[in-house]
Amino acid sequence: MKQFILSLSKNSLRPVVKLENWNNFRALLDTGALFPIWTAEERIINDLGGRMLKKDISFRGFGGSTKGNLYEVQKIVIGELIYPNTHIVACKDLSNVPFQLILSATMFQGLIYEIDTRHHKLNVTIPDDESNIRNLRIKDSNGRLHVLCHSRRY
Repeated sequence: MKQFILSLSKNSLRPVVKLENWNNFRALLDTGALFPIWTAEERIINDLGGRMLKKDISFRGFGGSTKGNLYEVQKIVIGELIYPNTHIVACKDLSNVPFQLILSATMFQGLIYEIDTRHHKLNVTIPDDESNIRNLRIKDSNGRLHVLCHSRRY
């Protein structure tokens, strides 16, 4: 098993981490989220080499339905986890939040993670049968979005 620890923001009541290995973006860990969501300006995704896959997709969350653009980002790094060619939804409705990214629970599928608010830590354990290289894709099936996430063993 491998383990790594990220520091949670002490200035937030919610679990927000600074992604030091990925442009120092701030990310909220949302254990109820199905999709990773980009909340900052879309031009930043483009500057990172992201490419739009689909425009104006509808999805549910945040107490109702909303729309966003589906992107493929070359790489997202969360501690020791690497998500190559990952799909992410850019949502303009969230442009005023104090973080650039919402990390979905599906991104941690098969992993063990603990949100330690007492010590301001996010502890992540990668079991031996999982890899730190994660594949996350958002697919459209008959008008409904779903997410596929699995690790790749070499």
